[in-house]
Amino acid sequence: MAVAYTIGHSNHSLERFVELLRQFEVDVVADTRSQPHSSFCPHFNRESVKSWLEKSGIRYVYMGKELGGRPEGKQFYDPEGHVFYGKVADADFFLRGIERLERGLSRYRGIALLCSEENPSVCHRRLLIARVLTSRGIQVHHIRGDGSLQSEQELLAAEEAAQLSLFERDAWKSIPSVLPKKPRDSSSKPSETPVFAASSTSV
Repeated sequence: MAVAYTIGHSNHSLERFVELLRQFEVDVVADTRSQPHSSFCPHFNRESVKSWLEKSGIRYVYMGKELGGRPEGKQFYDPEGHVFYGKVADADFFLRGIERLERGLSRYRGIALLCSEENPSVCHRRLLIARVLTSRGIQVHHIRGDGSLQSEQELLAAEEAAQLSLFERDAWKSIPSVLPKKPRDSSSKPSETPVFAASSTSV
């Protein structure tokens, strides 16, 4: 069975970040941030982290356009700015990203999905992406900041009583609002297009 990892950069140094990736033999990082930059940790801005990873022998792929937690289009948001994950999960762009990721999982030793939050339980990499991957038969493991590993199955078992049915699409939303105001026509637009073209030969 294919295995995918997730990781949040939090306030790690780049050295510590690479150390965590190497601990679990990750050789590709798929950046799933809609906005791949951080004012608090500028060393995790897209070009900076890409350069550091590639110097460390780890490939970087930007997938925020396909798998980001703040998609373009007001149809993906409720009036308070929560993301309708059910609608995102059914969107063509998201499914293309999932299929691209599945191709990568068949080719590389370890792929880690990158976002910003250390805790996966409050991040779309778990609430959206990991949930979809799990439903497609892929094991997901979350790399924590202290070097421990949590499996998605363990987390699901711990909160089984509160889990939503996959059919309750309208209730499947982001926990916090991701917008400061009501959603706009083009919310959280990524600053750049992916650096690698989606094809059968790329992640």
